[in-house]
Amino acid sequence: MATEISGFDYRRVPVADGVALNAAVGGSGSPIVLLHGFPQTHLMWRHVAADLATDHTVICPDLRGYGDSDKPAEADGQTYSKRTMAADIVALARALGHDRFALAGHDRGALVAIRAGLDHPDAITHLASLDVLPTLDMWDVMRGTSAAVGFHLYLMAQPPGLPEQLIGASPDAFFGHFLDLWTRAPEAIPADVRAAYLKASREAVPSIVADYRASAFADVEHDEADRQAGNRLRMPVTVLQQDWGAALGFDAAARWRAWAPDLEHITVDSGHFMPEEAPAQVVKALRSLLTR
Repeated sequence: MATEISGFDYRRVPVADGVALNAAVGGSGSPIVLLHGFPQTHLMWRHVAADLATDHTVICPDLRGYGDSDKPAEADGQTYSKRTMAADIVALARALGHDRFALAGHDRGALVAIRAGLDHPDAITHLASLDVLPTLDMWDVMRGTSAAVGFHLYLMAQPPGLPEQLIGASPDAFFGHFLDLWTRAPEAIPADVRAAYLKASREAVPSIVADYRASAFADVEHDEADRQAGNRLRMPVTVLQQDWGAALGFDAAARWRAWAPDLEHITVDSGHFMPEEAPAQVVKALRSLLTR
């Protein structure tokens, strides 16, 4: 079963009390950290990471609560807040010798990246977000019957107990649903990689739910405080996104521009898992971002 990025070294790096992250590290040159989404692990970056590693130091961690990284129990609403998870990533990079680095995230990893950019602007030189809106905007655009596409957001926002029990009763069916529904190129996630994602997810149901639950409470509060304070992303930002605005009735670029004055917004034709479905397009966008 595929579980590692070929040619990368693997390390367990302590980032907080009782929490260490599993990270794949490869290449040399200016650093870029790549954060995975749901329901995946760092392995989703395997194609993009290999290309970037020809002239960059590339760091691909499993997020707190995912893959082979530690999965602390949800002690309070902050354990899996994106603020806490962003602090993990800054600590990881520093432990590897990088006080400043570029950061790209997909899906859940993009929410962590956005929070890192807001909370640690002196550490993040460039930021890329793949196929999400900032948390506050995500909840704002989900309404009416079109919100059914995000049913999992509402399910995992429920108090501890029920979501974990329901998902844990048939985890492969639940997580596999998203792997199947959100891709337009199923061959981009071969059977062994799909099996690795399902195994990692079924072993992390409580922490994955906690990550999503935080986005309905703590993460919203943090975004609201930043919006009221006028805090925005100061670094160059690139967004790659499916045309969710057309599907759900909002102007995605305008939503993003309110957070990121130095913005390049790109609408893509691939499915949600673009680092696997369209790695060349993602690499091109990231390399262009790094020159800004």
